[in-house]
Amino acid sequence: MNQEFELIAKTFMGLEPVLAKELTQLGANNVQIGRRMVSFTGDKEMMYRANFQLHTAIKILKPISHFKAQSADDVYNEIKKIDWSKYLDNEHTFAVDAVVFSEEFRHSKFVSYKVKDAIVDQFRELTGQRPNISVSNPDIRLHIHIAEDDCTLCLDSSGESLHRRGYRQESVEAPLNEVLAAGMIMMTGWQGDCDFIDPMCGSGTLLVEAALIARNMAPGLFRKEYAFEKWPDFDAELFDHIYNDDSQEREFNHHIYGYDIDMKAVNTARMNVRAAGMTADITVEQQDFKDFVQPTQKSVMVTNPPYGERISTPDLLGTYRMIGERLKHQFLNNDAWILSYREECFDQIGLKPSIKIPVFNGSLECEFRKYQIFDGKMKVFRQEGGIVKTDEEKQQMAERHRFKKNREFKQRLDEQEENEEADIRSFTFHRHDFATTSRRGDGGRRKDFGTDHFEKRRERFERKGDRYDRDDRRGGKPAFKKNENRGGHERFDRSGGGKKSFKRNHNHED
Repeated sequence: MNQEFELIAKTFMGLEPVLAKELTQLGANNVQIGRRMVSFTGDKEMMYRANFQLHTAIKILKPISHFKAQSADDVYNEIKKIDWSKYLDNEHTFAVDAVVFSEEFRHSKFVSYKVKDAIVDQFRELTGQRPNISVSNPDIRLHIHIAEDDCTLCLDSSGESLHRRGYRQESVEAPLNEVLAAGMIMMTGWQGDCDFIDPMCGSGTLLVEAALIARNMAPGLFRKEYAFEKWPDFDAELFDHIYNDDSQEREFNHHIYGYDIDMKAVNTARMNVRAAGMTADITVEQQDFKDFVQPTQKSVMVTNPPYGERISTPDLLGTYRMIGERLKHQFLNNDAWILSYREECFDQIGLKPSIKIPVFNGSLECEFRKYQIFDGKMKVFRQEGGIVKTDEEKQQMAERHRFKKNREFKQRLDEQEENEEADIRSFTFHRHDFATTSRRGDGGRRKDFGTDHFEKRRERFERKGDRYDRDDRRGGKPAFKKNENRGGHERFDRSGGGKKSFKRNHNHED
């Protein structure tokens, strides 16, 4: 019997419903939406899968203690009550990250120091020695969240933010966050059922995320490591099974197109597409949006034009007028989704959106709008059976706050970094003390693939370079061969260059 425990998935504001849907489809229990987070319950396999397979999560946290604290001494005493020998010893390092929203606790670093002091003092009193702190590469990562006097202490199972997929080799100015890009695509409902177009693709983030979604591939394929791999109870065999299980992947029979006016951006996007092994699915070309012409196949467009904030544009409003003109005349009978920041920019498009979704791009409160492009007037379109909003979109709109029309032209959030941290001030946690079996069972056993299968996979995925050797845990150039220091742990046979060279195996021969 595998014990089920509480977990928290952090995300960006505006993506909570998308993340909750992902978790439900993954098989998580007790899924509850909070602010910049989703709470759920699951076993160890669910925790591993959440890190490996979720497209819209930035962290997966495992709460280990909930308590009240009125002062720094209260925090110290409550932390010291925990038996830290279950999680740590003197031979391993740890680090503490803190987020506070409290009149009493005004500085997150001060809270971190109190937690560290409590842990270190416990070890010193019991063993005469103390574990060390490592900020850059700790063995155990802890996260404490304080909202007024409510404190939640968690183990960070992810480590580096999950938006850092591992395929991005270079980026352009103001790149789109991978988690936000995936969330935007999922909001459209597109799952690879038609062509996908980004006419202002920049470094190609939307393109690669679209390919992962179309093929239902886990975004964790490219990461070198997760924090839970250093935990004392890490189950390597279970994670290998999850990592190698491609039974849910699917064929993609359409194509993804990216364009950009800047040749440097085009070359960067091509490099990232190649690193992700998606060259068969994605084509990137240099082209100005003003030269965009009607696609021959049914398509959806998702794009993130400049806002005039981090990227300067000589004629920003003229750019948006051009976007509206191109859509109206050269994207008939298709849907376009546009992310932008300024109401003035949206006004220049000159088309009526059918849905508006508030999201944050970094610290900017943006809006993601859908435009249905059809020939003629809206009234006629509806009379002929055209659907402007689906029932799901109507419900989605009803649940969200409307865009702020009268704000300042260059308004910023007061706290720039707030969006990077989960805000669970108003969320009530419930303890779940029960056991359950894994929901997956043994239905996903791997079969022994032959040479033909591997050759087919190589043709589909042109994986090149030295980015995927997860066995090279300590940095440096991977050798793409068996790592004797990992006890026969061989993950990436790069000799073939195909996607199956991701296959992760354990050799148990002594």
